[in-house]
Amino acid sequence: MYHLRFKGNHYEMGVKRGNIFKKCRITFPLNMDEFQMTHGIKSEKILKEYFPEVCEEVKGITDTINVDYNKFISWLLAMGCCMYNLENNIPEIRGCTAFAVSYHNHVYYGRDNDLPPFLKDGSKSEIYKPTNGNVFNITTSSFINGEEGLNDKGLAVAMTFVATELKDIRPGFNAVFIVRYLLEKADSTKEALKLLNDLPIASNCNILLADKQGDMVVVECTSTIKKIRKPITISKDLKVVCTTNCFVTDDMKQYEREDETYRSLERYNNVIKAFENYSGQYVIGYIEEILKGKHGFMCQYEKGLNFETIWSSVFDLDTLDIYRAEGDPRRKRYNLDERLKK
Repeated sequence: MYHLRFKGNHYEMGVKRGNIFKKCRITFPLNMDEFQMTHGIKSEKILKEYFPEVCEEVKGITDTINVDYNKFISWLLAMGCCMYNLENNIPEIRGCTAFAVSYHNHVYYGRDNDLPPFLKDGSKSEIYKPTNGNVFNITTSSFINGEEGLNDKGLAVAMTFVATELKDIRPGFNAVFIVRYLLEKADSTKEALKLLNDLPIASNCNILLADKQGDMVVVECTSTIKKIRKPITISKDLKVVCTTNCFVTDDMKQYEREDETYRSLERYNNVIKAFENYSGQYVIGYIEEILKGKHGFMCQYEKGLNFETIWSSVFDLDTLDIYRAEGDPRRKRYNLDERLKK
C-alpha cells in the first residue's frame, strides 16, 4: 500500500499525482464501451456542478500525463457503478463489511475491504490537506476517490457496493466520489446527510456515516431513493450500525440485483451478533477480532474465488488514531497510522 500526501489547491494536487504517475511510468486501461462513456460524460457534468474542485484535480492529472480528460474522468466515474469489464470481472462484484460502534459515548469504526487481489498492490492510504477543505485520510483501491476515510473533524465516511441492474443506473455520483466529497465538505453526520440528500446518485450503494458525537447511520441509496437506517441499540451503553453488500431495510430489497455477493447478509448478521455477545473487552482489539473472522465468517474467502480482504481498518473517531492491516488481517498486523492526528 502506498502512503501519499497532497496539499494545496486541487489542480496543483492533480499535477503532483500526475508527476508521480509519469515517474513510475503508470498507464491506465481506459477501455470503455459506449454505455460507460456516455454515463461518464453525463456524470461529469453533475460532478462539476456539485464538486468542481475535484474536476480540477482530475484536470491536473490529465494535463500532466497528456491523456483525454473526458475519457479519464468517465473511467473514474464508472468505478463501483458500471465498470463491469474490469479485468474481465463481468458483472463488477465487490465485497466489504463496514460498521461503527458507540460504546460509553466513545465511537469506533471497522472495515474489511474485499476485492479481487490484482487491486491490492496499487491500494493507497492518502492524507489530503486541500485549500478551503477538511484535512482527511482516504483509503482507496483507486485514487482521488475512495472506499473509506476519516477527517480531522472526527467524521468517518464509507461506502459498500450493492449490485445494480444496468437499466437502473443513472448519471450522477458513484459511491467512491460520494466518500471523497463528504470527507472534504462535511464536519458531522448531520451535515453529511444534508449534503448527501441533495446529490444525484448513479447506482445502488450503502453510505455509512459516523461522527465523534455518536451520530451514526447507514444511508441505503439507489439512483432514485435514499433510505436512512439508524443504529441498533444493544444496551444503554452500546449501539452499532453495519453495512455490507445488500440492503437491510425490507422495502429497499426490491432494488437489488439478484446476486449473492460473497455471503453479504451472513457478514452483516455476524457483526451484529458479535456486539450482542460483547462483554466489555478492549474495544479496538474486539473490533480487530471481528474483522479477522473470530466471531463468524468475515474475511475467510476460499482461495479459488480470486477474492480476498486487501486491507482492514479500525478508526478511533475521538483520537483520530487509525489502525490498518495492509492485507488479510488474519496474516497482517494492524499498525497505527497517526498522520491525520498529527
